[in-house]
Amino acid sequence: MGKLKPEDPYLSYFDVRLMKEDIDTLKDDWLTDNSIAFWEEYECCPLPNPTRADLDATPRYLEREYLTQYPNAHIVLLRPSMSFMLVQTPDPLTLKEALPDFSRTSHIFLPINDCRNPAIAEGGSHWSLLLVSVVDGVAFHYDSMHPSNASSAALTAEKMSTLLGKKLILKDLEDSPQQENSSDCGVFVCILMKHLLLGKLLRAARGEKIGMSMANKQVDANKVRKEMLGIIENFRREGERRRR
Repeated sequence: MGKLKPEDPYLSYFDVRLMKEDIDTLKDDWLTDNSIAFWEEYECCPLPNPTRADLDATPRYLEREYLTQYPNAHIVLLRPSMSFMLVQTPDPLTLKEALPDFSRTSHIFLPINDCRNPAIAEGGSHWSLLLVSVVDGVAFHYDSMHPSNASSAALTAEKMSTLLGKKLILKDLEDSPQQENSSDCGVFVCILMKHLLLGKLLRAARGEKIGMSMANKQVDANKVRKEMLGIIENFRREGERRRR
């Protein structure tokens, strides 16, 4: 096989199609929409009846491989492209048919960036994470270069408020873990999303109050990048083996 070009397909996983460019940036650069969407789709293998002990022992999650194991957890992981479309649309109510049904949703994760030009693919220069607690009427904002994305978070929360028909209070969490370079923002979004979902929301008993601060959470960006690359390469090798 010849050397792949940046625009060449690298791996397809359910609704996400990773290109060679996504893999290259995942190694040491700014994460693309596709990379974050892949992280939302997957991490490792599900267990038939996961327990709290499993959460501690096995590093897996999100939509396909984890949330399906919790049918009573009405949590939505909105893709970066949908979050961007939401912000760019003057009347978010016109998107109701294109977006998930939020009528029974308790929490919504939204990766957001600071791009304001819809004509620029993969635009923007910074990722942050907005977690909307529909049940509490609060939008928690986690920014690893605080307060870089404050205006983007406020606009996204405003659009979600309109879409949900419910007032949302924006809480910009200044104690969020901070990155040490200019390229790890997407990695911080991925790891905080994982910790908030598995370490907090899915552990909580019904009606239990959950502290949403990520203060003192240690983030090893290089470790997360290697983990994601390892998962992708394992899938790619398995796909090649099956085609033989």
